[in-house]
Amino acid sequence: MVDTPGKVTLWGIEVFLAAAEEQSISAAAKRLGASPSAVSQQITNLEAALGAELLDRSARPLALTPAGALFLRRARAILNEAAEARAELAMADLSRLTRVNLGMIEDFDADVTPRLLADMAGELRHTRFLLETGASHRLMAKLEARALDMVVAADLGGARPDWAEVHPLLSEPFIAAVPTGVGEVGDVMRSMPFVQYTERHLMGRQIAAHLAREGVAVEHRFELDSYHAIMAMVAEGAGWTILTPLGYLRAGRFRDRAEVHPLPFAPLSRTIQLSARAGVFQDLPARVAGELRGLLEELIVGPATERMPWLAGDLKVL
Repeated sequence: MVDTPGKVTLWGIEVFLAAAEEQSISAAAKRLGASPSAVSQQITNLEAALGAELLDRSARPLALTPAGALFLRRARAILNEAAEARAELAMADLSRLTRVNLGMIEDFDADVTPRLLADMAGELRHTRFLLETGASHRLMAKLEARALDMVVAADLGGARPDWAEVHPLLSEPFIAAVPTGVGEVGDVMRSMPFVQYTERHLMGRQIAAHLAREGVAVEHRFELDSYHAIMAMVAEGAGWTILTPLGYLRAGRFRDRAEVHPLPFAPLSRTIQLSARAGVFQDLPARVAGELRGLLEELIVGPATERMPWLAGDLKVL
């Protein structure tokens, strides 16, 4: 590498961090909205400025060098400080807030998320909103890594990280879904295969662990990662499943060929919450959480309990 003097820039550090986390130049470029060549050039410039090679570009996937691993912690600290400085300035005048990176579980993408973004855009007129949807554990990892500013996801359990502020939003029970007209839930469980939500995701692991605790033996033949695919199989009579009211409502076109019931054993529930890096956006996360609670009551809890009155009290805004 040519040993020439240069400047360390925040953009260069952000590009390096994205490449290190994504382990790919092209994935980092996609995440940052830049071209792969621009990302590669920024990393080259940063390496020249620091006088050290940070990434082993010959490795697949892309790997940190010893110098890169050492610099990674500093890079995160620098970007965290820069984010806090931007937020402090922006909170004095919200018109200065230029960008919000929001992570949302896919359960909300059809109704809650569009309304939330429209409301936020109306208040923060000069802010660019970048939305990412995905599994809860992936969104929380990106929040911790500073790739996202706020995340709406399922509570992962365990101790709350000391860097996070958390705003509970919704408690929802798990429910059983069976093909329409096939009989009692308990009989269906014994006679039909279980269509399982994938254990690669938190929700699937929660369901599997609960079945084990309750001593419920099921015939495992199908493991899928899509509410629509799961409910399609149930609607076709291929099996039964356990999911949440949000998942059931999201796969709405199959509702007429599937029916849902409380679990025929001990109940299980999960909490949806908004998480953010504590102190970075001052009161904005709390305000967004308040907006979300109103939307969840209007768009989720109200319609769900009207259709399934037995959910009242269990499906609730927190």
